[in-house]
Amino acid sequence: MASPARVNVSERLRRIESITDAALAHLDFEELLEELLDRICELLDVETSAVLLLDDSAQLLVPTATRGLEDEIRQGIRIPVGKGFAGRIAAQRQPVILERVDRTTVVNPILIEKGIRTLLGVPLLAGRSLLGVLHVGSRSGRKFFDEDVKLLQLAAERVALATHVRLAEMERATTEALQRSLVPTRLPALPGLDLAARYVPGEGNGVGGDWYDLFVLPSGWPCLVIGDVVGHGLRAAVVMGRLRSALRAYALEGADPATVLTRLDRKVLHFEPGAMATVLYAMFEPGLERLHVSSAGHLPPVLATPGGEAAKLLELPIDPPLGVRLGQGRRTTTIAMPAGAVLCCYTDGLVERRGGNIDNGLRRLCAVVQARPAEDVCAAVMSAMVGSNPTEDDAAILMVRRETSVELAPLELVLAAVPTSVREARVAARHWLATAGATPEDRNDLLIVLGEAVSNSVEHAYGPRGGEIHVRLEHAPPDVLVTVRDYGTWREPRGRGRGNGTTLIRACSDEADIEHGPSGTVVRCRRHLTGQDAR
Repeated sequence: MASPARVNVSERLRRIESITDAALAHLDFEELLEELLDRICELLDVETSAVLLLDDSAQLLVPTATRGLEDEIRQGIRIPVGKGFAGRIAAQRQPVILERVDRTTVVNPILIEKGIRTLLGVPLLAGRSLLGVLHVGSRSGRKFFDEDVKLLQLAAERVALATHVRLAEMERATTEALQRSLVPTRLPALPGLDLAARYVPGEGNGVGGDWYDLFVLPSGWPCLVIGDVVGHGLRAAVVMGRLRSALRAYALEGADPATVLTRLDRKVLHFEPGAMATVLYAMFEPGLERLHVSSAGHLPPVLATPGGEAAKLLELPIDPPLGVRLGQGRRTTTIAMPAGAVLCCYTDGLVERRGGNIDNGLRRLCAVVQARPAEDVCAAVMSAMVGSNPTEDDAAILMVRRETSVELAPLELVLAAVPTSVREARVAARHWLATAGATPEDRNDLLIVLGEAVSNSVEHAYGPRGGEIHVRLEHAPPDVLVTVRDYGTWREPRGRGRGNGTTLIRACSDEADIEHGPSGTVVRCRRHLTGQDAR
């Protein structure tokens, strides 16, 4: 090919116009890349061209569009930054001409397999940010000159602009979809709790990592979570999703909030290096009269109680955020939750403004929260704290009100047929029975009934494959009805001195019926609550 000295001005202008043709602006991202690569191959008289985009988190270059090198995409080729031809361009952020293609100069074997003898590549840059690499290759071994470099850089500018816009659109759409999938659009129905929530993305930095969650453990304990991953965009949303799933998994082990957050912190430090998040995790006792709370760097909730007293920030210790190495153990605080009380959990985007004092925001929030229906309080908070002014950062609110009067819902548990489930069932039932008005004597007898019935299912219903045990406690004043059901095949007791569970169940119940069948065993018991005789 002619050297740049022999390329006249009109030819150079034609080449530039071919790359910057205004008609290209109407193409979508994939079509634009295909059209540009076709034109580049024609203008530079080469057989191959490729766009490799940077996976920033892994520091790998990923083939995204190619001409003559389609196998790179089909075979999932990845080029580490700093390695080989494309990796060198990305690391140096400078054009590179390669006049010999072999295993000493490239790490991508497909370049050698395709018989490419010379290569020219340039970085894709958006300001100071590296987006990827654009390169062309020749099988004839043609030489590349400065004119070729300038032309490829011009094409790279066009590719980089389109890529930057496209990646920004994709990241925002993906982040918003992920956020919507992880933040509940409809709150669960939790008997005895009136719930409301809001999530508003900040207008300054895009969608971030704020989230809230509500769920009920198999033990019957309602739980709430609110958290904020430091940062914005897809990375923060992905970390948020992982934390949400991991916290739910740790919560299923039945530990207290501080222990759950300690385990979650270890997960972040090991698997999410560099990530940091604040999280508040709280567990209601089944009777709802008390709340167990632990905070990992998160702002304390606001509590409003009936009687006209002003709402206050909960007094609880604030431990370091997740992702910060902790020098001491995390702590759980137990808070009384009177009937009619409202708990307002929130992220800092609600109370913090650039240039403002966060204490002023907290005081304003306390002035608005009242012991009223959750949706009314939520609306009042958003009106007072946000109003018509867009928030700079994401803001999430979770409002929980303990209802003043509620019919005691049945306690329903699904337990694994393992020995630890006996304790889990007794813990859940103890609080539920207290709410039902059981005296200590009633409660002790019913816990014996429940413990023996669950133990029998664990020992006799299933073999090594395991199974499920379904437990139901129902308040039918003045009685409590207990049902324990398994779906296994009953096995006789092994060893002497066994099989006394049935005797204890009958002794501690007013009525007891135990039914063995091909589809499992059902234990049904009724116990009269002596404490309700005078009601």
